[in-house]
Amino acid sequence: MSTKYKATMPDVAYFVTITSVGWIDVFTRLRQKYVLIQSLMYCQKKKGLEIYAYCIMPSHVHLLCKAEEGSVLSDIMRDFKKHTSKKIIQNIMEFPESRREWMLDHFKKACQHLKRGQKYKVWQDGYHAQIAKSNWFIKQKVQYKHNNPVAEKIVASPEDYVFSSARNYSELENELEVTLIFMG
Repeated sequence: MSTKYKATMPDVAYFVTITSVGWIDVFTRLRQKYVLIQSLMYCQKKKGLEIYAYCIMPSHVHLLCKAEEGSVLSDIMRDFKKHTSKKIIQNIMEFPESRREWMLDHFKKACQHLKRGQKYKVWQDGYHAQIAKSNWFIKQKVQYKHNNPVAEKIVASPEDYVFSSARNYSELENELEVTLIFMG
């Protein structure tokens, strides 16, 4: 397996993007966004994930993060995806979802080629990770991620989007604590 866009270096911050299969807009439902928030909180408290910036979009998640000493980012991402997949499918099955049959069918077809007996596949294989290599690069990537909901016309300004660390950086009430970094 290629390591080109994988988090392979310890104690290094990465920009990570995790995407749903087929870019399906899974995270338009509040309940599904909270699956991600709660799972990220768990990873922060129990798995050594340090988050500096994040943004939950309808079909993907952006993170600027690193694994604390003694933890491995690739292991954290694997566990995060595995856990959230189960919770997302559970939510689709148990709560009102107008696209239930279509989504479950899509997620079922996405794993038909797998040999491990998996019934549903929510996330694309792997994740896209880029090393946070300079202050300029970090600032550019964080601004891009914070402006993603604005570009998609979900909100008028980055700090208006509840599921983004733009609120943390604007010192507003937020859903997920992050470690603030200076981006001057």
